[in-house]
Amino acid sequence: MQRLETFSYDNRIVRDFAIATIIWGIVGMLVGLIIAIQLFYPKLNMGIPYLTFGRIRPLHTNAVIFAFVGNGIFMGVYYSLQRLCKARMFSDLLGKLHFWGWQIIIVSAAISLPLGFTTSKEYAELEWPIDILIAVVWVIFGINMIGTIMKRREQHLYVAIWFYIATFFTVAMLHIVNSFEIPVTLMKSYPLFAGVQDALVQWWYGHNAVAFFLTTPYLGLMYYFMPKAAERPVYSYRLSIIHFWALIFLYIWAGPHHLLYTSLPDWAQSLGTTFSLMLIAPSWGGMLNGLLTLRGAWDRVRQDPVLKFLVVAVTAYGMSTFEGPMMSIKSINALSHFTDWTIAHVHIGALGWNGFLTFGILYWLVPRLYKTKLHSVKMANFHFWIGTLGIVFYAIPMYFAGITQGLMWKQFTAEGLLQYPIFLQTVTQILPMYMLRALGGTLYLAGALISAYNLAVTMKKGSLLANEEAQAPALVDQEEHHVKNVYGHRWLERRPIQFMILTVVAVTIGGLVEFVPTFLIKSNIPTIASVKPYTPLELHGRDIYIREGCNTCHSQMIRPFRSETERYGEYSKAGEFVYDHPFLWGSKRIGPDLHRIGGKYPDAWHFNHMLDPQSTSSGSIMPPFPWLIEDLLDTTSTAAKIRAMQALGVPYPDGYANVANKDVATQAQQIADNLRASKIDITSDKEIIALIAYLQRLGTDIKAERTASFK
Repeated sequence: MQRLETFSYDNRIVRDFAIATIIWGIVGMLVGLIIAIQLFYPKLNMGIPYLTFGRIRPLHTNAVIFAFVGNGIFMGVYYSLQRLCKARMFSDLLGKLHFWGWQIIIVSAAISLPLGFTTSKEYAELEWPIDILIAVVWVIFGINMIGTIMKRREQHLYVAIWFYIATFFTVAMLHIVNSFEIPVTLMKSYPLFAGVQDALVQWWYGHNAVAFFLTTPYLGLMYYFMPKAAERPVYSYRLSIIHFWALIFLYIWAGPHHLLYTSLPDWAQSLGTTFSLMLIAPSWGGMLNGLLTLRGAWDRVRQDPVLKFLVVAVTAYGMSTFEGPMMSIKSINALSHFTDWTIAHVHIGALGWNGFLTFGILYWLVPRLYKTKLHSVKMANFHFWIGTLGIVFYAIPMYFAGITQGLMWKQFTAEGLLQYPIFLQTVTQILPMYMLRALGGTLYLAGALISAYNLAVTMKKGSLLANEEAQAPALVDQEEHHVKNVYGHRWLERRPIQFMILTVVAVTIGGLVEFVPTFLIKSNIPTIASVKPYTPLELHGRDIYIREGCNTCHSQMIRPFRSETERYGEYSKAGEFVYDHPFLWGSKRIGPDLHRIGGKYPDAWHFNHMLDPQSTSSGSIMPPFPWLIEDLLDTTSTAAKIRAMQALGVPYPDGYANVANKDVATQAQQIADNLRASKIDITSDKEIIALIAYLQRLGTDIKAERTASFK
């Protein structure tokens, strides 16, 4: 006879993450709307350095990904995992440490990114002290999750838990490897890898951050909450097995598709394309498994806002996971990369898949936590429709803008000349699309605000069921249910340790196959004799360039297309980036590529361009940077930067750190003299001098050898 054990579920931690999800969602979307408006009205930054597009664009992406979606993940996991394991979370204390630790990370990002403390690496911009905190908090979450699984009262691990397990181990691996860095100061570091190798590691991380933070945990939530909301079982157990193992194995290989036509070795690019195309099968298998779960419940979809949100979310997941592989085909990528097409693509996933699934879960979950009904179903339905319109008004203009950009960049006249030789022509052409995008963002944010009000009133009407009583038989007393053992998977589901080991093996293989040859076979990164390390002043200028987020608008990667070599100059070579810690190839061109900008314009042009971009480029949407002309260059960190670079293998002479500031002063004075010759009166100790030094260096190594005292 089975003996029942009485226990309780911890709903307080679920409530905490739900409230954080709502608050940070509004903050992240508001920042996104601000930067969207800045692209056609740059004066919105009001001349404040902390509000420029380059500084707050990563604040938007981090707030939406790690604050809104991150808290949404933990909300759903803490609720579903307890019920799937029939056990309270392993430790209430660890749950509280996890919650407050995660909020501290978010606040740290909200403070540090506008201040200019950034690594420049997409979705991984936070500096090394925050990286360490992220790792600690993530381990706390993992211990709590695994501890709960180990003390479960349910024999078999349900499909949602498979995705949670894959998320924990893979995100830990991605974060740790991509965060290998050498600290220079309290809030400054240089990554361990450089150039091509850094790019490969970053996009192995960047693509799989999308895969294992924005996708796999949300698939786990889909597999739990969609059947609950529809009151139907998952359509196919067999399909869920194929979906899970194929997805986690294939996804990890696909990162190089972000680097097509770059200096990454061709074999790695081909691997990225091949595995990206294969990803269509498991991705669509999961989408169909979700949608077909609603069989027999479609009449309810018309009435229930929760099901409306979930249906559109899963459909958006299908759209994104079809479009992603298509954009990995080289001929399509040649048109789409660096354009707003990519922005439209990722926002179908962010607004549709992540956003709508989160809202659907909130509408289902909050009334149950507070033992009441949703305050207003009509308001939730209105949120659904205004949010859907927001997605439409966001995505369609960006698709139009992206294709327009790609075609204009490549267009030649009958005489064989670029039809639009001035990059700014391709920017001003799409400004109306940027305005429509901002309208879409406004509608979507309005929906989020309506949702926040609706859920807040719902909470106020009810009372939190902080500890929900439950009963279940002890694991040792349970009888084995005779369920078909598909592929032997039922055996594996009873053994979480073996399941976790196989998961880690599956997600490790792809990265190893791509990394080992790239890092160990020197012919993959051929060196160029004329490429020398940056001078100390250029290194300072590069760090200012990174601080201001210039890489968010300007790439430094000229692809081997005639349209790009005609516009920018000689295409980029792998050996040119061997001293670039970090790489700065970019992912979006709002301004022209800068890899060959060195020597193209006099120093005075760069000075005037930073002071007033309109004075050199009429109609420019770039904001001015007057503080660079006013602020003094901090040379107290020069020695630490040189020593850090030496530790990374950059061949500065022994003892050079102690005399580097002499070269800083000499080179800075030369630039100041050049500016004075152009009737610009400025001292040599300003930040603009260092930035000009860096810009004038870009792309010149393969033209002529440099002369510097450390050669």
